[in-house]
Amino acid sequence: MAMEELPRAGVAAIGEADMEKLLAGLRAVAEPTRLRLLVLSAHGELTVSELTQILGQSQPRVSRHLKLLCEAGLLERFREGTNAFYTLARQSEVARLGELLVDLMPDRDRTLALDLERLEAIKETRNAAAARYFSENAERWDRIRSLYIDEAQVEAKLLELVPPHGLRDFVDVGTGTGRILELVAPRAERAVGIDLSREMLALARARMEQAGLRNASVRHGDMYQLPWPAGSFDAAALHQVLHFADDPAAAIAEVARVLRPGGTLVIVDFAPHELEYLRTEHAHLRLGLREADMQQWFRSAGLMPQSTSELPGDPLTVMIWCARRVEAEKRRAAPQRKAR
Repeated sequence: MAMEELPRAGVAAIGEADMEKLLAGLRAVAEPTRLRLLVLSAHGELTVSELTQILGQSQPRVSRHLKLLCEAGLLERFREGTNAFYTLARQSEVARLGELLVDLMPDRDRTLALDLERLEAIKETRNAAAARYFSENAERWDRIRSLYIDEAQVEAKLLELVPPHGLRDFVDVGTGTGRILELVAPRAERAVGIDLSREMLALARARMEQAGLRNASVRHGDMYQLPWPAGSFDAAALHQVLHFADDPAAAIAEVARVLRPGGTLVIVDFAPHELEYLRTEHAHLRLGLREADMQQWFRSAGLMPQSTSELPGDPLTVMIWCARRVEAEKRRAAPQRKAR
């Protein structure tokens, strides 16, 4: 395909990178195994061992190829516990080059077809493991859901508050099984979920793969120390997270830090209640969140409150708060994370 035939957006995006970086990216994929790795990484987040299994090559050889692709900015590497995952880069200066090369690969190539068959087998194994975990814990989740209104109403309201257009980067903090990530990802160029529970991340990753959301990914991390620089996202969500938090103000301040000016934060949680058994049986640290506290936490974090919605249920009421990040010069000092 000639350059003039490429999509205009793709040409413009590639034009932002200098010539040397583009040439380095092209040199990095000018080898059959690395091109195969690029295509596989566009279909999910994969470990070295999984890629080794698919390619049928030694792990040191595959690792060397992956290192070259990462250095060229075509792949992104991140750690989760003892595993390192690789995925197609979305934010590097040559990220669009990688996407275009993947799109240009012939559908009927026998080697790639076999690679993708093996990839599907790995995904099926992952999904089966996730399903077993969910089955073992389903009673707990179903019981929590039964405490309040139909989740579809909550999701519909949340989607009303997330920008429907022009959303570049979205983060779901405390993503759990990835449901909110799945809902918002179709609106965003990039959608990321973060959670401390590796079991939950396995469920979320399986959900993203089943939904075919190539722009969505999940990371292991702490909501009090998000692994991104300030101003990385246009919108963020904290869905049923803060009643587990020992320091909600610090969590909100950290999410505010990674929002761009004008960025949107949506928080979903319970109104104050007296169901004490949620502490002992479901590890809730807080029996709901007060409106006055939420407004104070927003302002201290440099967020301007926008709206509060109340969705009464039985026996719990769900609250949905929306706030926007104000300009830096208008911010007040954000609360610091309390020492443990």
